[in-house]
Amino acid sequence: MVKTTAPSPRSSAQRRASPAPAGRRVDVRDWLGGIRLSGFAFIMLGLVALAALVLVPSVGTYLDQRAQIAALQESVRVGQDEVEALQAERQQWTDPAFITTQARERLYYVRPGEVVYLIDDDLPESAIPETAGTVSEDVERTSTDWMSQFVRSVVSAGDARTAVAP
Repeated sequence: MVKTTAPSPRSSAQRRASPAPAGRRVDVRDWLGGIRLSGFAFIMLGLVALAALVLVPSVGTYLDQRAQIAALQESVRVGQDEVEALQAERQQWTDPAFITTQARERLYYVRPGEVVYLIDDDLPESAIPETAGTVSEDVERTSTDWMSQFVRSVVSAGDARTAVAP
């Protein structure tokens, strides 16, 4: 059984072709009256709404899990970089020359017969000149002998009195 509807007095082509006069208002009831909803359409709209209600939380969960996966992949990449750095350092420690260098620099180890001089730079930052002065190409003679000056400095340091708090 086929249902037919009575044709409207004006066809849709005529309605599109002739615009409404400027002073005349468009009747929304005519437009809404042209929409026919059947039971099947209502069921389909209900299914679409139900699918949206079911899928929206799932999509949110999916997006959250994708963000977590990306963060975990980044942490794995950082961990792999650290492992590679540690393996490279471990490889360095298998080299006897590197071990010797580290023992000399870090622990101040020396070979038998060597003498090590540690120089403590106790100048404050403000006492260090920012620019180096020009160096003369000519050899200059000092007015005093450095060795006698050194001995006098050591002797006077040994004779100095210790300060006592009052």
